[in-house]
Amino acid sequence: MSREFPAAPRVGIGVVVLRGEAVLLIRRGRPPGLGQWSLPGGGQELGETAEAAARRELREETGLTVGAMVLAGYADQIHHDAEGRVQFHYTVLDFAARYQGGEARCGDDAADLAWVMPADFAAYGVTPAVQRMVGQAQQAIRHIHDELI
Repeated sequence: MSREFPAAPRVGIGVVVLRGEAVLLIRRGRPPGLGQWSLPGGGQELGETAEAAARRELREETGLTVGAMVLAGYADQIHHDAEGRVQFHYTVLDFAARYQGGEARCGDDAADLAWVMPADFAAYGVTPAVQRMVGQAQQAIRHIHDELI
């Protein structure tokens, strides 16, 4: 199925990686969102579980692997062209995970990356949808932590 002007929505995957309070952001190297700062992620492949897709996309875009993941939430991303046609349509499942180690590096379609404190999101042009998802991820991670104690 084509990424642009699809016949049906596609499943996208995102990962909120938390290192302390800092969040790993990538600058998108291709559409949709070319040049924008966002969460690492991409499309789910046929036959791949959502969590496996999250791990693969994180590894491909940043070189990082993480331990336990939890589903933090979802977001619909629908982009229209100048004529109002649906150019991109993704339902994105976002996972949350804590950073465990290693050096993040740009790979795949990530043009840049940074560990960013939520208070600094405005300087990176982080969208309200991403900010909301980071908040949900922080809550999901805290909830899992509280259950383990």
